[in-house]
Amino acid sequence: MMNIMKYIAALIIAYLLGSINTSIIVGKIKSGEDIRNYGSGNAGATNTLRTFGKAAAVLVLIGDVLKAVAAILIGRLIGGETGIYAAGIGVALGHNFPVFFGFKGGKGIVVSAVAILFADWRIGLISIALSIVIIAVTRYVSLGSLIGSVLIIVLGFLFRGVDIRYIIFSVVLGGLAIFRHRKNILRLIKGTENKLGSSREGK
Repeated sequence: MMNIMKYIAALIIAYLLGSINTSIIVGKIKSGEDIRNYGSGNAGATNTLRTFGKAAAVLVLIGDVLKAVAAILIGRLIGGETGIYAAGIGVALGHNFPVFFGFKGGKGIVVSAVAILFADWRIGLISIALSIVIIAVTRYVSLGSLIGSVLIIVLGFLFRGVDIRYIIFSVVLGGLAIFRHRKNILRLIKGTENKLGSSREGK
């Protein structure tokens, strides 16, 4: 019972940290406007890049990484390896559905990538590397993100076997990312998805 309470605490703390949406904050500081009123309406690094430029996007990226690292380290301190998994899920949920910003946030790819790196650096590096290659070749950020989300699940079985904790962790993170990209999937199928450098769709 005590362990369960630790994991719940790790998840809640991570959720609150994840709810500090850097994209919304940077957008309001830079222009006084809400990033969700521009481009794709998504509160993430890619939409920030397309709306406010590279400098703002870099700040958002750094902020997302830092909040994810803080959440995971706290989770590990509270609950060890399982605490990492709980915190990883919590920070992704917070980023996607931030309590401080009306539960409308980003798609959680950056924070999920950080969580995967902490959970298993091998799976994290492979997934991130292949995602970057796909984005570089196709210029579809969404396609790279989707493939990376599937890879964290598939590679989990290859590297971790039947590790129930990791399976739950990766399925929740991967499934959440895929769900959040459901509109992108439809556009990819139709051939109307925007490439990196166009004016819409973010992460």
